[in-house]
Amino acid sequence: MSTKTPAPKADPLDLAGIDDLLSPEEKAVRAAVRQVCDRAVDPYIAEWFESGDLPAIRELARELGTLGLLGMHLEGYGCPGMSAVDYGLACLELEASDSGIRSLVSVQGSLAMYAIRRHGSEEQKREWLPRMASGDAIGCFGLTEPDHGSDPGSMRTRARRDGGDWVLDGTKMWITNGSVAQVAVVWAGTDEGVRGFVVPTDTPGFTARAIKHKMSLRASVTSELVLESVRLPASAALPEVRGLRGPLSCLNEARYGILWGSMGAARSAFRAALAYAGERSQFGRPIGGFQLTQAKLAQMAVELTNGTLLALHLGRRKDTVGLRPEQVSLGKLNNVTKALEICRTARTILGANGISLEYPVIRHMNNLESVLTYEGTPEMHTLVIGQALTGQAAFR
Repeated sequence: MSTKTPAPKADPLDLAGIDDLLSPEEKAVRAAVRQVCDRAVDPYIAEWFESGDLPAIRELARELGTLGLLGMHLEGYGCPGMSAVDYGLACLELEASDSGIRSLVSVQGSLAMYAIRRHGSEEQKREWLPRMASGDAIGCFGLTEPDHGSDPGSMRTRARRDGGDWVLDGTKMWITNGSVAQVAVVWAGTDEGVRGFVVPTDTPGFTARAIKHKMSLRASVTSELVLESVRLPASAALPEVRGLRGPLSCLNEARYGILWGSMGAARSAFRAALAYAGERSQFGRPIGGFQLTQAKLAQMAVELTNGTLLALHLGRRKDTVGLRPEQVSLGKLNNVTKALEICRTARTILGANGISLEYPVIRHMNNLESVLTYEGTPEMHTLVIGQALTGQAAFR
């Protein structure tokens, strides 16, 4: 007689058993992030999205800092130095709640804090990183301009030397956390090439205006930064980098978080569609019993599985041998594109209810329209991959 133990019932959200590839410590990180999102984000996020505001951003930043999520993959200066996979799992759970919440964390840690940690002086690190890691100080990253997004080398923001000081003039646009930040990492053209500057936001001449009337990332603070003769000491410049490799190194860190986070948004939409298909009846039976609905659900599950496996593979690589830019582009391009498709398909399963904020689907769908194009548009990531395949740069 066979004594074989029956196989456990399949988890509809993890048909491939990806969870079996995670360590107990990684699962504990994921559970801790999910717990704080369940308590501090999910009960309020639909209201925040509808009102177009994130009123609790300072309190939320401190709570996320207490959990160790701000700069969690950085080492020293109050940062816990956790693994790339830990950070990715955190991003997935944060974006399962909302892309705006993941943006708060990734801009803080992977853009502003990473720039200071990798390219900053010892003085800059000691002054800002502990406060940013705890959430007592919020940071932003000023690269994109009104007329220059995918082509940052053409930025118009300039920094000129004046005696022993630097003087900055220019405008930055679509800056997450900008109007609530205590510090901005601002990139500007100089006679020495592109330089980064650590700018306290209370410096005279620095202003930040919140951008309103957004239909995406509504539960996120997005701002315009204006710098008018902002005078900074020589010590404000990031000393360890010149040229575009400085901001691009930071963007690669943020893109890595996005390729995980987008799978969180996809999982949330898929979960909602799967539950709805089991509850909604038409023609005398749940719509999940019809072949066309099952085809949609099956394809969504395949893409969610593929994207999550790709994220985990890239995370393991980042923790061991590191990632090349084209590998990050591969992940960001695939996962955000597929996540958006999953959300759109989920919307069709929910029908008219799919556009209601009673469900998370339309919120994730709208958010991913922004995630698709920020930190590199699909076109730019396609060309990064194309250059890696052919050896030919086709950006111009």
